[in-house]
Amino acid sequence: MIEFVKLHGAGNDFIAIDGEKYIYEDYSEIARKMCHRRFGIGADGLLVAKHSSVADCCMVYYNSDGSRAKMCGNGLRCFVKYVHDTGLVDKAEFDVETLAGTIRVQAKVQDGNVISVKADMGRAELSPEKIPVNSSDGDFLNKSIEVDGDNINISAVLVGVPHAVVYVDTIDMETVKRLGPRIENHRIFPERTNVNFVEVVDKNNLKVATWERGCGYTLACGTGICASAYISNVLGLSSESVNVESEGGKLKIDIIDGLIYMDGPAVKICEGVMEV
Repeated sequence: MIEFVKLHGAGNDFIAIDGEKYIYEDYSEIARKMCHRRFGIGADGLLVAKHSSVADCCMVYYNSDGSRAKMCGNGLRCFVKYVHDTGLVDKAEFDVETLAGTIRVQAKVQDGNVISVKADMGRAELSPEKIPVNSSDGDFLNKSIEVDGDNINISAVLVGVPHAVVYVDTIDMETVKRLGPRIENHRIFPERTNVNFVEVVDKNNLKVATWERGCGYTLACGTGICASAYISNVLGLSSESVNVESEGGKLKIDIIDGLIYMDGPAVKICEGVMEV
């Protein structure tokens, strides 16, 4: 039996558990069972809270298919709410260890509970070998790849995890669900990639729909929204401060001296116990 809290960040939903109370060598199977939307609780991913020797706590993250991921932006905000509201961390500004590095977070607290979180997501990485993307032509920005016989222009960037950014005139779910898995598994991405479809409304507003690696379509993807805002700014399509809307809600992204700051909600849905 495992006690859990279910949360969401802009519609991206997660299950959070105390990894010091429930210790497993590998949480992959636990993630698959708990995140299953028919035979489990149902979620996009599993957040495991662990002790850290380099930060105030450690976030261990698994996608719903059981694969381990270095980071998850919406998951990070939900993780911050979980560890703060359950008393695992007793302050509103603290450091979280992740596989993508240590991240400084600042929680907005109301009546003792976190309602939103601002996180320093660090610097984006455009180097092809670090994303990784198979390219010998320098930064992979607005370059054409062949997908099912069509040439699609994409940009690749690492924001905690690999992301591809594709610009569309209007976001249409048929295109997202058709091209998303094909780009995710395209041969140029040796570790697969998240795929973000971006509609530029104006310099200060974007719309984004994300097909997540190891998860499929989600109502929002925090690192994907950060990646989309960053690439849009690099290409001159948006300003350094932008509001980004996904199907699940809105995030505010600021790019200051090359650092990406993400600000958005974290909401508790329910808590309970599951037999695994």
